[in-house]
Amino acid sequence: MTKLVKTASQRRRPRPRARVSGNHLKVAFTEKEIRQRVRQLAKQITRDYQGKALHVVGVLDNCLVFMADLIRALPAEVGCSFINSRVRDREAGPVAVREIMYLSPVDLEGKDVLLVDGILQSGVTLDYICRTLLAQHPASLRTVTLLDKAAERKVDVPADYAAFKVSGGFLVGYGLGHEEQYRGLPYLARMA
Repeated sequence: MTKLVKTASQRRRPRPRARVSGNHLKVAFTEKEIRQRVRQLAKQITRDYQGKALHVVGVLDNCLVFMADLIRALPAEVGCSFINSRVRDREAGPVAVREIMYLSPVDLEGKDVLLVDGILQSGVTLDYICRTLLAQHPASLRTVTLLDKAAERKVDVPADYAAFKVSGGFLVGYGLGHEEQYRGLPYLARMA
């Protein structure tokens, strides 16, 4: 009788669970799942931009880890820039107002631009940034996001590429933070 023994690489590893600063985290997407999805996106983007010089623009802070992995997975040289937007929600009488402060020190005229963000939720901020970038007359503008929460959209702005479509809950890790914590987690986790 032959006994089969699984090696460490063949055993299915359980999703890691973490407890950090009193918050319970449950892994939603593992490091391996994220790596695979980033590679898939890079292949798709490479096909779509075949023969074009791509300029990648990241929206800080949530895009940093995702963008770094994505541009390393792209086979060609790409130009890289970052923009910073600050969002402040406030009440103006009975109306909720979102103020978006944005600076773009980048010249995008005539360039094929891929805008990278960590999360697309309401769409308000991304819509504003896209309209502002389009005013610079790029040759093309597409968006890619790590997380797409389409069910929470307030403005009709689709992601051209999305790593993961999710609904509900608050996710942290892989560059996404909560009160400036958890950005360094190598996986994406739901906060409980």
